[in-house]
Amino acid sequence: METSLYLPVKRFLEGLGYAVKGEIGPCDLVGLRDGDPSVVVIGELKLSFNLELILQGVDRLSLGDEIWLAAQLSARGKGRESDPRYRNLCRRLGFGLLGVSRAGDVVILVSPAAPTPRKDPRRRSRLVEEHKRRQGDPAMGGGTRKPIMTAYRQQALACAAAMALEPKRPRDLKPSCPDAQKILHRNVYGWFERAGRGVYVLTEAGREALATWQPQLPAISEVAGIAA
Repeated sequence: METSLYLPVKRFLEGLGYAVKGEIGPCDLVGLRDGDPSVVVIGELKLSFNLELILQGVDRLSLGDEIWLAAQLSARGKGRESDPRYRNLCRRLGFGLLGVSRAGDVVILVSPAAPTPRKDPRRRSRLVEEHKRRQGDPAMGGGTRKPIMTAYRQQALACAAAMALEPKRPRDLKPSCPDAQKILHRNVYGWFERAGRGVYVLTEAGREALATWQPQLPAISEVAGIAA
């Protein structure tokens, strides 16, 4: 799966000074420098170098300043990564191209240039905001088969963990979860229900969600300052 490429590419970009998180918006990974969202680095992962990887890069041009495409190197070195036409296309588009060996080593096949396509400020700001709000890096980039641990889901789980033993009011949760009022009111996942005026309890679906995400609950509780 593409997730097998995530950690090697994450380490590579971290070596360049970026804080990297996976599955931000439509991107397999997004990197920002601490305190400086002016440069957005986007990475896309595929198990092999193909046209779809380049097309994903083209779509991300309106979001990021530096685009890295990464795929697994072919066993005999005769894949697309050795085709000069493929490399030249990436070079003309301004993409960086990374090859990942089966041992997890990363090699630079093409260094990124600085193209100047028109940016989409709204989509770009959503990426930056999600990256900044998401606590830690809970989602492996390249995954497609399970729900993503977004910043919103992190806060909803923190609320659910706090309500596991007794009902709560939004104001009880607000010091550690500023969006508690909106989360309980919107109830996107069906985890909460009113037990009285201004009081909410956890539904069965909420308890199932806590069990499903149990491995990450300690980190979520610590971030939110809530005892699970």
